[in-house]
Amino acid sequence: MTNTNTSPTSVSRMPNPADFVPELNDISAALFRATGNRSVPRTTMSLVHLRAGQIVGNTYLTVLNTGFLRKAGESEERITAVSSWQDAPYFTAAERAALALVEATLQPAPPGRERVTDALYAEVAAHYDEKALATLTIAIGQINFFIALAVIGKPQPVGSLADEQWG
Repeated sequence: MTNTNTSPTSVSRMPNPADFVPELNDISAALFRATGNRSVPRTTMSLVHLRAGQIVGNTYLTVLNTGFLRKAGESEERITAVSSWQDAPYFTAAERAALALVEATLQPAPPGRERVTDALYAEVAAHYDEKALATLTIAIGQINFFIALAVIGKPQPVGSLADEQWG
């Protein structure tokens, strides 16, 4: 008999790392405090984190940030179009700059070129003041921190942080 139940059973490769390294909770909380200063809209942060999850091909991060965007009232068109944001009409110039920045950070540069060019930096800086640009940079570092945990530990996909993640 074939199991047609589509709800995931535990797919985590490892138990919750915070169970063994409780300092992880402090690091996580500090990162969320640092990026929660409201200098960059929370929606923009979630768009950037969703795009990062898509780039690295991680279901956990993609489902989690899609859930955040839905909870924030974002349209399905905007959420779906994040993967093809360059030609989608749903994003502001500031959101496009943030999405370009996370892509440049996570994807290899062409040989002999920088990942984040001066032109890209100038484009992002045109939309974000110094505090917001620092916050956006920290948010990209934050998602990179969680990418390592997500691709190595492979926590169970969840819609919110309140749901069970590690099995």
